[in-house]
This record gives sequence, C-alpha cells and structure tokens, in this order.
Amino acid sequence: QVQLVESGGGLVQAGGSLRLSCTASGRTFSNYAMGWFRQAPGKGREFVAAIGWSGGSTRYADSVKGRFTISRDNGKNTVYLQMNSLKPEDTAVYYCNTPRYWGKGTLVTVSS
Repeated sequence: QVQLVESGGGLVQAGGSLRLSCTASGRTFSNYAMGWFRQAPGKGREFVAAIGWSGGSTRYADSVKGRFTISRDNGKNTVYLQMNSLKPEDTAVYYCNTPRYWGKGTLVTVSS
C-alpha cells in the first residue's frame, strides 16, 4: 500500500516562505518521479512542480518559476517544496503525487 503524507502547510503573510514535505512509503521511492499539485478554492487541481527519480531534472509551472524549488532526499523517501515570495494567489491545498497515487494534501493560506 503506497502512502504519501504531506506536511508543512499553514498561514503565512504575503512575501513569506514555507517548506512543504511529502514522505512516501510502500514503494521504492527512488524509482519514481514525484510532483506537487495544488487546488485553490473553487478551482481545479493544477500542476506546480515535478522532479525526476534522481533529482537531476525538475519542471515548474510558469506561475511559480523563480519562487518555488522542488527537491528530494531518496534516503528519507521525502520530496520537498520550498516556497518563497508567497502571494495570496498561492493559497490552495497542496498535494503530493507519484504515478497513480496522491496524498491527502496540506493547506497553505497566504494573507495579503
């Protein structure tokens, strides 16, 4: 049974930073790409960032490029999302993803 557990969400002022973590269990973590998605109130789920199995390749949505950084520690079965210069429009539930599996999400609220 694959499980993804996100943490690190919370309330932050605009311009602030947060680091999200997602810890995986139930599969060989280092064999798979990982990603972060988000869903704002009243909107659909959208892609945020992804990282290859070795961490050597990353990809970002245009809306977060230059502000967010995805990374992974295969020894800890954990993927991170460092979020800087946060904006109110970043407010959303953030979900961790690996092929065919999703976490339950962690809420990020950015106040103006």
